[in-house]
Amino acid sequence: MAGILFIISAPSGSGKSTLVNQLRSLVTDLEFSVSYTTRAPRGSEQPGREYNYTSRARFEEMIDQGEFLEWASVFGNYYGTACRSLIDARAAGKDLLLDIDVQGAAQVREKMPDAVSIFVLPPNPEELQTRLRSRSIAEGSLDEQEIARRLTKARGEIEAYRQYNYILVNDVLVYAVESLKAIVIAERAVRHGAPPDSETARMMMLADKCRQVNATGRLEPVLSSFGLLDMHATRA
Repeated sequence: MAGILFIISAPSGSGKSTLVNQLRSLVTDLEFSVSYTTRAPRGSEQPGREYNYTSRARFEEMIDQGEFLEWASVFGNYYGTACRSLIDARAAGKDLLLDIDVQGAAQVREKMPDAVSIFVLPPNPEELQTRLRSRSIAEGSLDEQEIARRLTKARGEIEAYRQYNYILVNDVLVYAVESLKAIVIAERAVRHGAPPDSETARMMMLADKCRQVNATGRLEPVLSSFGLLDMHATRA
């Protein structure tokens, strides 16, 4: 059995791309959907690797023709996932991983409620700011206004964590990668229904700790650092 749809979302600068790249090197039969965007490539990005770059006119034509599983406008640019990605992955007997933002994830969950959703959090705003600044420098420009805007947006995105099945705090990369791998293996084991071996059972226990309902201990310090803990307590 194949065809599980995994959604991973995170505020910009949370290290999501690094996690996804490492996961893809560790797990087989997992296709990665390369999103479409109207923004220009950054730094060493290459067409067809990070994104499929296209014009605004062509993107809007694809919207009109219903070619997107999800799409959103973020910071003045369009981003979207083509329906073809899921069709092709399932035809090849593989699962599909979508790296999409909160807006896009909500669209996909509405269309595909059995999708497995994972939200990646930075440990605190200071670390997030450091990562955003380092990435900006690596791309050849340091734009403090853009960094401030992304920090503000991150706080709003973090408030959407309740919409996700799993929560990962990306403070220690090795542990975060192992946890992400565990989620994929655990979901496959549950859906395939085969008795787990000892390693799969270990992965399932690790994944269970990352379920939103079980992640309070990891989640609360992050919410507190972003000034969201009181809101979390009120809604709990």
